[in-house]
Amino acid sequence: MTVLNIGILALAALVIGRLGKARELTLLGASVFVVYWLQPPQQFVSLMYWVPTATILLTVICWLLVSAPESRTLKQNWPAALVIIGVMLLVDLNQFFGFEKIYMTTTPRLWMFALALVSFAVLIFILVKTPRPLYVFSAAFVAIILLFIFLKTPFLIKTTFELINSLRGQPPSNSKLLISWLGFSYIAFRLMHTLRDRQVNRLPALTLSEYVNYVIFFPAFTAGPIDRAERFVQELRNPIALAEQDWAQAGMRFFVGLFKKFVIADALTLIALNDVLVNQVKSPAWMWLFLYAYSLRIYFDFSGYTDIAIGLARIMGIRLPENFTAPYLKPNLTQFWNSWHMTLTQWFRAYFFNPITRSLRTKEVPIPLIILITQISTMVIIGLWHGVSWGFALWGLWHGLGLFVQNRWSEFMRIRMKTPLHPTGQLGLNTIGIFLTFNFVSLGWLFFTLSTPALAFQALTILFNL
Repeated sequence: MTVLNIGILALAALVIGRLGKARELTLLGASVFVVYWLQPPQQFVSLMYWVPTATILLTVICWLLVSAPESRTLKQNWPAALVIIGVMLLVDLNQFFGFEKIYMTTTPRLWMFALALVSFAVLIFILVKTPRPLYVFSAAFVAIILLFIFLKTPFLIKTTFELINSLRGQPPSNSKLLISWLGFSYIAFRLMHTLRDRQVNRLPALTLSEYVNYVIFFPAFTAGPIDRAERFVQELRNPIALAEQDWAQAGMRFFVGLFKKFVIADALTLIALNDVLVNQVKSPAWMWLFLYAYSLRIYFDFSGYTDIAIGLARIMGIRLPENFTAPYLKPNLTQFWNSWHMTLTQWFRAYFFNPITRSLRTKEVPIPLIILITQISTMVIIGLWHGVSWGFALWGLWHGLGLFVQNRWSEFMRIRMKTPLHPTGQLGLNTIGIFLTFNFVSLGWLFFTLSTPALAFQALTILFNL
């Protein structure tokens, strides 16, 4: 997003935050529009319309699956359905208006939009009338994971489009094919959270407007944080009034986020580590400088967007959860991950790490082996969430092994240290821990940011002058 984009979103947040009864539906319309408005260019131009449309339709389908019978009545949901369809039609009609500087003009013909709408209405009717056995939620959960894997695997995308071209009698493309599905990484987590919580009867009854607002809430749908539906909807229904000091805090958070992202992070980009620098730099000192610049850049970029999202949400009476609490100042890797992208860590802890741990404990697996399996598998999956590649897998493995070693070392020291350290000694130990943790995390970024593991290992040899 650009500064102009964020400025327009801030203005929208100010207006929506001042509304009364129309607040929820206005927020819904704004969020649906933003899904289209921020969609990046595609190699296949028609996808600029169909990808955000798929976001909306997938969200509505999941609402039909997880919604309680009492929240699916026409009286409750027809205004939200009208708003959603109205925004989708407005975007499609832009092929005639031609507001190219505002949003897309390459949209399908009206008969295609009408056909898609009728087909979706038939699907809605089928889903409303179909019973929902528990396996349906598991199937939908797995389907979202498979879609995620497809979108994150360039080979699968290329193979699919080559197959389509061959069926249409066209030659295969030599270019690298990608689908940029804006916000899907975070949308998927929200959808899977609601599917799983509905399966175990933890999800409250949500109307169409409440559910879609939760999934595509415009301040947070592109970069998080990942909120929980029950907490979000509570404040959507009863927005928190802002006192004078709350306005000041929300504004401060918003402008601090802008400064982090567009001043500090963008400045660090000029010297942050990348593929070109690895092939050009031979000095270990310069390589460490560029690596540290990347470590700081990714933090200020990501936490800056989070601050912007939290500030915008607060203006509308909604408090999003914190996502960063000084992670680079933590003395060990466990505390780092409890402070870095916290909502993602909490999601994986609740829906993957804890269930796997409980399952292994029932099989009487030794505790150290349970820790090794769960730490590595969790971190490798978090790595692959960023993209299905060897680099992201190695980044996850790096952190998984680091967490295991740190856990075993902490347990070893806990048994042998009978008395607490003197405050001076504890301060020194924390300082050493912060230094080691920051450098360990920074070295891990090599696998994350460089395009191939070979380049990452090349950078390692330069860093340590091997």
